[in-house]
Amino acid sequence: MKQRYQTTLRDRVVLAGGIGVHSGKPVRLVLNPADANTGLVFLRSGLPDGGNRFIEANWSKVTMTELCTVIGDGAQHMVATIEHLVAALRGLGVDNCLVEVDGPEVPIMDGSAAAFVEAIDRAGIVQLETSRRYIKILKPVRVEQGRAFAELLPADKGFRLDVEIDFKSEAIGRQRKILDLEPAAFRRELARARTFGFLADVKRLVVAGFALGASLENSVGIDDDRVLNPEGLRYSDEFVRHKMLDAVGDLALAGAPIIGEYRSYCGGHKMNVAVLAALFADRSAWRLVDAAPAPREGARADLGLVASPVFLPERS
Repeated sequence: MKQRYQTTLRDRVVLAGGIGVHSGKPVRLVLNPADANTGLVFLRSGLPDGGNRFIEANWSKVTMTELCTVIGDGAQHMVATIEHLVAALRGLGVDNCLVEVDGPEVPIMDGSAAAFVEAIDRAGIVQLETSRRYIKILKPVRVEQGRAFAELLPADKGFRLDVEIDFKSEAIGRQRKILDLEPAAFRRELARARTFGFLADVKRLVVAGFALGASLENSVGIDDDRVLNPEGLRYSDEFVRHKMLDAVGDLALAGAPIIGEYRSYCGGHKMNVAVLAALFADRSAWRLVDAAPAPREGARADLGLVASPVFLPERS
């Protein structure tokens, strides 16, 4: 357990000029420092009534998981496609951040988390004086849908992801990746993996109001068994890496870093959020723990995690 204390951004940073992959609308995003125990919170502005609304990045606030993850408290008070940004914050170890967004959707940028990682690097990350809290998985929790499944398993330390996908298209096929989530590994292995979609689905999605801003500049396009992007793939297994990136973002909606292992087969946003709902429905399956204070000079150096008397608040 390397990070004992909570973190936030050192400075405010602005991302302008992006568009929403589904809405096609321009979006301005601002990442702000936040106090300890704030967590990851969105401030949605540009609402039809002219007001603003705070929306916590929490699994209980998820209103839709079709093609992207949407949080909110109503049809108008929502923010869509939050997963890549939240993955970058969690992947780099940012505990507290206020995210201002002036439209209904986080900008897609290049379809990966790379632009958000760059923005976080520009802002810088600082350590706060408050101990970091973790959610420790105590027993297996599993959800299934047909052949697909997602599960959280206990682990002594850290957070491991084991993600497998299986598509009929020969451009993707069956891919599996296992990764211990740490900032360096997130940067190297996941941050640049782009979202992807099939050309055959575009017309249906557009009619349904999705993918209005999608292009080969922000997505990997697949036509039958070939990749359409002239530049090709960034990784030979970019597809499973992006699914893993999505999982990091969705599982960050637990409200604190997880100590455990996540495994999924043919999963996605729906399964990622469903396994969190199943976890928190079983109070015996998890415990909230605080990182122990760093040992004093000359003191025992085997301090690990201590059970916290404070539990995650019940979400409505």
